[in-house]
Amino acid sequence: MAMTTFDKAMVDKTMAENRSASTAGERTLLIVEDDKSFLQRLARAMESRGFTVMAAESVAEGLIHLETSSPAFAVVDMRLGDGNGLDVICALKRRRPDARAVILTGYGNIATAVTAVKLGALDYLAKPVDADDVVNALLALEGRTAEPPENPMSADRVRWEHIQRIYELCNRNVSETARRLNMHRRTLQRILAKRAPK
Repeated sequence: MAMTTFDKAMVDKTMAENRSASTAGERTLLIVEDDKSFLQRLARAMESRGFTVMAAESVAEGLIHLETSSPAFAVVDMRLGDGNGLDVICALKRRRPDARAVILTGYGNIATAVTAVKLGALDYLAKPVDADDVVNALLALEGRTAEPPENPMSADRVRWEHIQRIYELCNRNVSETARRLNMHRRTLQRILAKRAPK
């Protein structure tokens, strides 16, 4: 029996609703980040963009979530208080090979970015990161990278973030930080005294 235009429209509508329900069911997201305030802000932002969010503040907590669930997406900080975020990415990929994950980091490191991608991460984003950039990276078409951000960090800001990271890792010891960065102590002091560049 031939399908009428009305019948075809109803079938198309049902199929669209099923696709929509399936997509909604697949928008489960695990965020692993040890900066609690940033974690809460990002979780709220991602929920407002249609994701069902599970939040974890450590590698251990992230791995516990993965024992009971297999999220479709993950946003994982590279350096966490109890280990490396790549461990979470590896565990997620073992549990769900089609999961799409993004690594976040507070410093730039090409070698680490390459490792993250080899282990299954889609992209590597430097903090501070915008929720829209995260969404774009997670939902990028297969085989394509996300669109470049509208307002990426300036080179001055990337440099400042890197210096701040080393300073924190050196327990705020100016002399040790200057030595490790191969920088004059007074130059470093001047940089540390200034506000973060835009």
